[in-house]
Amino acid sequence: MSHVLDRWEPESKEFWLQEGKAVARRNLWISIPALMLAFVIWQVWSVAVLNMPNIGFSYSQNQLFWLAALPALSGATLRIFYSFMVPVFGGRKWTAISTASLLIPAIGIGFAVQDPNTSYITMVVLALLCGFGGGNFSSSMSNISFFFPKAEKGTALGLNAGLGNLGVSLVQFVVPLVITMGLFGSFGGEPQVWVKAAVHKKMWLQNALSGCPSSSCPPLPLGWG
Repeated sequence: MSHVLDRWEPESKEFWLQEGKAVARRNLWISIPALMLAFVIWQVWSVAVLNMPNIGFSYSQNQLFWLAALPALSGATLRIFYSFMVPVFGGRKWTAISTASLLIPAIGIGFAVQDPNTSYITMVVLALLCGFGGGNFSSSMSNISFFFPKAEKGTALGLNAGLGNLGVSLVQFVVPLVITMGLFGSFGGEPQVWVKAAVHKKMWLQNALSGCPSSSCPPLPLGWG
């Protein structure tokens, strides 16, 4: 309860300079990496789907299309509900909960892609759970909007959304590198054999999830006070 704000008047210049500015900026700089992790999980599934046919998964093109599309559909739907979660739970608590929830699809997919016999229904559920990352965007923006006065609200929201979206670039840059090497030794599971035409090579597709920051970092709580 010591972190709950009893008074918040960002439009008051005196309050803003003496107390509000420091609290608002602290929340912003914690929110940005949390949102980045959310975008990582939201987008990483598309990389996994792209490689699944070459490591033994026998899904049809139509099934693969739906696996790639479901995180976007789920994330867009969850944004409707996530935008109301901050007033219900509080920004600090909800950011911790929503960031921790990203571990569910991250760990689940990390295990699922190691077995080509994993059922399609299981993959559908995991793809839908990746939508947690998309839903986090609306609650993150709603939370940061609360802290800043109107004169600085646009800059704060721009930084939160813009830097948070770097998670998309992080996926595209890092994942193709980490899936080509056994980063975690025996703890990372056995490699898959990636086959395309006459090309055969080892791949650790599970590293796309176990190597992402979201599964190796603790949830980031958003401090209110």
